[in-house]
Amino acid sequence: MILNALSLINYKNFEHQDFTFDQKINCFVGANGIGKTNVLDAIYHLSFGKSYFNPIASQNIKHGESFFVIEGIFEKDNREEKILVSLKKGQKKVIKRNSKIYEKFSDHIGFIPSVIISPADRDLILEGSETRRKFIDSVISQSDKNYLNQLINYNKILQQRNALLKYFALNNTFNSQTLEIYNDQLHQYGTEIFTIRKAFLETFIPIFKDRYNAISNHNEPVDLSYKSDLFDDGLDVLLMNSINKDKALQYTSVGIHKDDLEFEIDSFPIKRFGSQGQQKSFLIALKLAQFDFIKQQNKFSPILLLDDIFDKLDENRVAQILELVHNDHFGQLFISDTHADRTENIIKQVHQSYKIFKL
Repeated sequence: MILNALSLINYKNFEHQDFTFDQKINCFVGANGIGKTNVLDAIYHLSFGKSYFNPIASQNIKHGESFFVIEGIFEKDNREEKILVSLKKGQKKVIKRNSKIYEKFSDHIGFIPSVIISPADRDLILEGSETRRKFIDSVISQSDKNYLNQLINYNKILQQRNALLKYFALNNTFNSQTLEIYNDQLHQYGTEIFTIRKAFLETFIPIFKDRYNAISNHNEPVDLSYKSDLFDDGLDVLLMNSINKDKALQYTSVGIHKDDLEFEIDSFPIKRFGSQGQQKSFLIALKLAQFDFIKQQNKFSPILLLDDIFDKLDENRVAQILELVHNDHFGQLFISDTHADRTENIIKQVHQSYKIFKL
């Protein structure tokens, strides 16, 4: 799958910009704040229907304008696919494939698979469990429509159950039969999501470890572990046992919406004991494993977006990443960097065709 051309209108800092891309490597270079990352984010936007860096859609409209349009022309399975994402203030976002509007955004997820590696990924280490759950969900959803639908259904029922708990508290009332209806549905969807997440991580963790070992030259043992309430008991039992706590809190305190991933280096939390370089290597390995998994599932390479990844890595780790890119025959790469000379010197080592855009 290849992105041949990209057009931006009123997107972030771009008034109007057109790009035509190389089929292998494309580099965006320039000073900080010039818009390099915004181009990568526009490509991500075409894949997921939303920004990687700013989920508030209206804030991606150029200041002083009333709308934005992103259009990409892709080549997939020897067919041209035109994807358009647009938003006008006060209206709903629109996603089109070949001029046909998607009724549900979720139908588009996975059609243009992509993986982004960015300094913003540090949130996976520094922030709460929700960020890490979103990572799991985004990887699985790009190749499993059933999982995405189960997740959407679970979250709808969870919102309804939480609203019911608030209603009980406000009106000093309680109806166990109504609550049981939501419990049954959460149990059904949650159990399937847990089963899929568990199976995914059993496959994903060895891929991740191989990636990290390659980047670090096998110098540092790392691990991922999956934490879920459902390892302790069935969700139906957990919900029943937590009812008094949930009534007091006015929200659902157990379930797969509390799942988490633990990141470790040398058996210690990487958040506290990993250096900046180790943390960055960990995150790059995590995202390259995401790339491998999606490629394995879809039988073709996702688009790979590398945002400023050469910063804060020593030459050895940069060399290892390049070796991986060269050996594994990645598909199309998009790279941003502040140092034009550094980027070109690095890219020349890969011996692939490339194009450099100086912004």
